[in-house]
Amino acid sequence: MFRSCCSGFFLLFVGAGAIATPAEGPHLLNEALKNVSQDMSRWAYTEAIVQKDSKGKIKKETVVRVDPSRPYVEQYRLLSVGGKEPTEKQQREYRRRGEKAGEAAERKERGLPQSSKRRSQKVGDLVALDKSVVTAEDAQSITYEVPLRKDDNNRFPPEKFLVLARVNKEQRAIENVSVKLREPLRAKLILKIKSGDAVVDFTSVDPKFAPVMSSVEGDAVASILFVNVGGSLELKRTDFKRVKPYNDRFDVEIGPSKALDF
Repeated sequence: MFRSCCSGFFLLFVGAGAIATPAEGPHLLNEALKNVSQDMSRWAYTEAIVQKDSKGKIKKETVVRVDPSRPYVEQYRLLSVGGKEPTEKQQREYRRRGEKAGEAAERKERGLPQSSKRRSQKVGDLVALDKSVVTAEDAQSITYEVPLRKDDNNRFPPEKFLVLARVNKEQRAIENVSVKLREPLRAKLILKIKSGDAVVDFTSVDPKFAPVMSSVEGDAVASILFVNVGGSLELKRTDFKRVKPYNDRFDVEIGPSKALDF
């Protein structure tokens, strides 16, 4: 439950911030997101994920090497699970991720529609960038409140979530995105989400390029039939290396990358 809220997450404007103008608001925010997202598939990195329960005990710990320059089946290489060598079954699960990306690229190259399989909505699918407002500004950065769309939104009621994005003025790139559940949310009658926060940080690896997403941290608490559940997630990306995407050999893009892919 927590992973789906945090991955792969609004305060309604009441006068605290000014509506962003084309020069400082949606235009800059859109440019910042574009600068970050267009380069996401050009970095290889090592990703470590630690999931803990509500008492702080580790439930799952994985380390994966992601390399978009490798053939699809090799793009996700599981290095360890719980500090141990992964099993062949576990490796297959991660190889399948690359295979799915390859299948999507092949369908696009042949002009075929993508899979009709319905996937869960993510916050990045629902943001209304054109309605962003400026909530803070200093010499280095501007912070925006980014509302969620109401239409076709069946997971994240706009009035329940606050999304903030901080943009570096000089680099014109995203520095930080935070998501916060403003008040308890009931979903599907038996599930009540009591709290939920997530913070995404971006780091400059090479000044010639836009910052890359380097970490995600968050926690969530929910009640299912009066039983409390919850936990936290920590994601860290390190050992970045600039690469040429494997799908570039066909001049094919799998699809638009999303800096808010959670």
